[in-house]
Amino acid sequence: MRDWPLRCDASAVRTLERAVRSRWRTASLAAGWPFPSDWEVSAVEAVCAAVVAGDDLSDPLAELGASRAESGVGLSGTLQDLAALHAVAGGDSDGLVSADPDAVPASLIRITALGWADAVSGMAVGREVEDPLTGLNTAAYLRTRLHEVYREASSRDSTADEDYALITVMLGVSTDGYPRMVAMVLIADVLRAVFDAGETTALLRAATAAILAPRTPQLRSRCQQAQWMIENRLAADPALRDCGQIRFQEETLPGDHAEVCRLLAAL
Repeated sequence: MRDWPLRCDASAVRTLERAVRSRWRTASLAAGWPFPSDWEVSAVEAVCAAVVAGDDLSDPLAELGASRAESGVGLSGTLQDLAALHAVAGGDSDGLVSADPDAVPASLIRITALGWADAVSGMAVGREVEDPLTGLNTAAYLRTRLHEVYREASSRDSTADEDYALITVMLGVSTDGYPRMVAMVLIADVLRAVFDAGETTALLRAATAAILAPRTPQLRSRCQQAQWMIENRLAADPALRDCGQIRFQEETLPGDHAEVCRLLAAL
């Protein structure tokens, strides 16, 4: 990794950490990171601090691997993100870099992959059905619920899309870090209050929630009510006014359960 100046005051250190984070994110997006609004997590801060300080990266990278797994990022995407970090922190060029996983030292890959695998194993053994921060159902629970919906539709000789609507609720793409976290907690609170008649509300990604609801004449007005409540709550907090537009969007439920699982992964 890059050798940074050893003697820096606190302000200079923070500037270097921000520079590493910015270049890392840019390189990761250029390498194909699919979720621009869902890249920065607390583990990223720890890794950037360790890179700038020249500290051992074992614990921060293990934390990064675990965090990526918990966010639903696959091992391939996690290692590609690691390659982007290695590319920006391993040379002196400020120009374009190439995130090549094969160029990353095996020890760093092993640490990150083990952190990712440990988190996946933990989730497989004791998978929760609710996100602990927002209280929304997990994406895994939503996939299970959709499996039931597709079976129900098949028994009625209809389609899932005829009977149910899948609505995504997306936060502005420019929102990261603490404001995004608080905003999603507020969004979750509104969704649980408005959709309280047996609908499924779930957290797909850090900045995207979803509602699976039966198609009723009131569904559109309930979505409008939820959007109005969310926008008003965010506007009431000065720290959240720059969260961007809240977008409600209906997704077409595809023909079978395997396809809808691919759709959820792509949202």
